[in-house]
Amino acid sequence: MVEGKVVVVTGAGGGIGRDIALAMAAHGAKVVVNDIGAALDGAGGSAGPAQQVVDEIRAAGGQAVPNTDNVADAASAARIVQCAVDSFGRIDAVVNNAGILRDRFFHKMSVDEWDSVLKVHLYGSYYVSRAAATHFKEQNSGALVHMTSTSGLIGNFGQANYSAAKLGIVALSKSIALDMQKFNVRSNCIAPFAWSRMIGAIPTDTDEQRARVDKIKQMTPAKVAPLAVYLASDAAGAVNGQIFSVRNNEISLISQPRPVRSIHRSEGWTPQSIAEHAMPAMRASFFALDRSADVFSWDPV
Repeated sequence: MVEGKVVVVTGAGGGIGRDIALAMAAHGAKVVVNDIGAALDGAGGSAGPAQQVVDEIRAAGGQAVPNTDNVADAASAARIVQCAVDSFGRIDAVVNNAGILRDRFFHKMSVDEWDSVLKVHLYGSYYVSRAAATHFKEQNSGALVHMTSTSGLIGNFGQANYSAAKLGIVALSKSIALDMQKFNVRSNCIAPFAWSRMIGAIPTDTDEQRARVDKIKQMTPAKVAPLAVYLASDAAGAVNGQIFSVRNNEISLISQPRPVRSIHRSEGWTPQSIAEHAMPAMRASFFALDRSADVFSWDPV
């Protein structure tokens, strides 16, 4: 599917990123495996995880190079893209997968916890995509695959920073899709459901919790990889500005914000008339939207 293409995968030292990097290589891509080797909260760093994935790819007969630059810094992110160009002569696709967590209930969240998560997820996706965009424009082709989350699409407890970043990525992807489609550049999002260290701290204190975690563990990171490979391939040439989710063997197309109900009043609205007429008429729609979100209420990644 991606024979001869050069693909950057960020956060590829483990979890979903690792499986995407392995799948890209298995389907013929030359891969830049980017990972700083940090802890889940972004602390520390090691070249080991990226190198291990590269070793796996090479052992299977594929081509890959490691990279440990940080997506959260503009200059460092640009070096990730340059690594692809220096190593393989071009860049054809980017998978923005790198991420950290700093979960905290909103009324307790610090500025650093907010800022650090947005820096990696949202700024990181922008920095790497922007560095690649110049090459994509010049060669009149390219694909961007961004990892969003149901935390952003429907919300989640204790993740205001992560949710804001992940929904911001959706808007970023949509805008890139609009701006760069005339250069044959595509931008799409995946909201993955998969067991990884990002959700490895889910409590297992009761039988109900253990059963829930056992169900989630069936959704392996490898299940997400085929869609990422497809979206990076020429076969996805007509797919742009979309949001997908992958849950085990299920792929879903996610709806994008559109009006679901409108009410017109020729004399205009007052706060009182909104309370008496508009909101009662819309409450059924509130319930319907809430119920549709329940379909994706399993632990997001």
